[in-house]
Amino acid sequence: MSADNQQERPEQLRGSYIAGFVDGEGSFHIAVQKTLNVNVGWQVIPEFHVSQNENRTAVLEMIRDTFDCGYIKPNHRARTNDRTNVFVVRNHLDLLNKVVPFFRRYPLVSCKNEDFKKFAKVIEMMHVGSHLSKEGLKEIFTIAFSMNNNGHYRKWRLVDILNALDSSETICQNPVVADKI
Repeated sequence: MSADNQQERPEQLRGSYIAGFVDGEGSFHIAVQKTLNVNVGWQVIPEFHVSQNENRTAVLEMIRDTFDCGYIKPNHRARTNDRTNVFVVRNHLDLLNKVVPFFRRYPLVSCKNEDFKKFAKVIEMMHVGSHLSKEGLKEIFTIAFSMNNNGHYRKWRLVDILNALDSSETICQNPVVADKI
């Protein structure tokens, strides 16, 4: 084995380990939030996260250090029985330039890989500004709601969001009153 192969091997082992770990304990999620802060009234919030019991936070630290981004925080501390921490990446450029290329290089082997591919597509759509138009949002929301068990746990139903986007395209006008002759 050449010296170059020996140097790459630890990186490959680490990458494969992280991909396997994320396959079991990670998630790619596209949150949908109604907001008055944007023109179209809806916001897209992509998030990659990995959770682990608090006594194994060293694994999350290794993942954070490998990606060189994100943060670790307590997960659901409102629940007194939840003793997990979570590594989170929300920054769009970190997702685009670090997370997505990593999982293209070290693909997941479970059905979670399909969620990753959809996640990556949404990140790339956002990078070119698709999330700033109603048509782009419709496509992004349709993709997002097809992820993670078809969005059954979401606050909003896809049909309601799409209808809201369509109705916001309708221009509100005063009724036309016919001239009296």
